[in-house]
Amino acid sequence: MVTTVDGVWKLLGELIESQKETDRKFQETERLLREQSQATERLLREQAQETERLLYEQSQATERFLRKQAQATDRLLREESKRVNNQLGQLGNRLRQFVESQVRPAAVKLFQEKEIAVKEIASNISIQTGKEGLEIDLLVINSTDIILIEAKSKVSEDDVNEHLERLSKFKGLFPRYESYRVLGAIAGMVIPLDVSRYAYRMGLFVIGQSGDNVVILNDDKFIPRGW
Repeated sequence: MVTTVDGVWKLLGELIESQKETDRKFQETERLLREQSQATERLLREQAQETERLLYEQSQATERFLRKQAQATDRLLREESKRVNNQLGQLGNRLRQFVESQVRPAAVKLFQEKEIAVKEIASNISIQTGKEGLEIDLLVINSTDIILIEAKSKVSEDDVNEHLERLSKFKGLFPRYESYRVLGAIAGMVIPLDVSRYAYRMGLFVIGQSGDNVVILNDDKFIPRGW
């Protein structure tokens, strides 16, 4: 009987110790899981901070790159604008030289050779009446005829059309020439053949370069249009 009771108590003791060991292991497991969770949380937080830092640095680098690109683009645009302005200035100087050194001195003689007895020449004529205005490079005049000459570096079809419109407005803005026969001419350092033919068909004299001189390119069959 004693042996049986002792065995029961021993068994109970073993069960109690086993339960304690189980509780200890459970607590240890819970501690490990808690530590692992905290470590994972720290790792995620550190990774998030690192990602945020990398994104910020990338954003800063991108901003610096874009700023440098914008500055480089602005510099290139300024240089290109300066280059274009210089070219336009040179082209304007060449056009003025073309008009002053070649077209103006030859204009009277050229039209006299076409049996239009002009005597006077005036340059850079402009008028503004209300919303209407005109600018004329050269006027060649006698007592009955007046020729409006428009000079361009390279003549285009649009230039011809603009001059035709200028001719149609002329008498309305210069009524003192109402009784005159108004003729038109277009002069250019470069005149493409198709544009020259178009101006010819529209009744304009075409003045172009031939070697070192300027000449009227219209043939003897040409009949000028009067306005």
